[in-house]
Amino acid sequence: MSCRVALLGAECTGKSTLTALLGLQYATHNAATVSEYLREWCIRERRTPAREEQAHIADEQTQRIAAAAKAHPLVIADTTALMTAVYSLHYFYDAQALTAALSAQRHFDLTLLCSPEGIPWISDGHLRESPAVRASTHAELLALLQAQDIPHQVLAGPMSERLPRAQALIQALPSFPHSLS
Repeated sequence: MSCRVALLGAECTGKSTLTALLGLQYATHNAATVSEYLREWCIRERRTPAREEQAHIADEQTQRIAAAAKAHPLVIADTTALMTAVYSLHYFYDAQALTAALSAQRHFDLTLLCSPEGIPWISDGHLRESPAVRASTHAELLALLQAQDIPHQVLAGPMSERLPRAQALIQALPSFPHSLS
């Protein structure tokens, strides 16, 4: 059984950077990082997904995490199906993916919520909408995690503070494979 860590957060909150840094920290110990499938999809398709494409994206993210968990003692996921479900609610008022995403989220040993606080907004032209959307998505996600009683830790501040805090939280998990530290 692997230790599963999820990084959640609105657009441009440092999820991918933090995932990469944590992956480097634990890579020599057979840990795996799972990249954000939504980003790959948008780059490949050169657009954001339509409403009817959301379920595929959420399912693919979940499947990639499950595959990594079968092969590695520690899995660090750069987002989960829950982010796709939150975006489906935000943009399409569609809650179809939410139940499955919440169920899948409960299987993580640690959920790290990356706050916009301390991370400058950087537009990338097509995947990021605005600082206002980032703030509202963060608020929606935080409220959802709290309402659903999903344990989580909020990471705020610059990456120089987030990385050591994330490492300490991961290494304090009972499921953490201590041969990795």
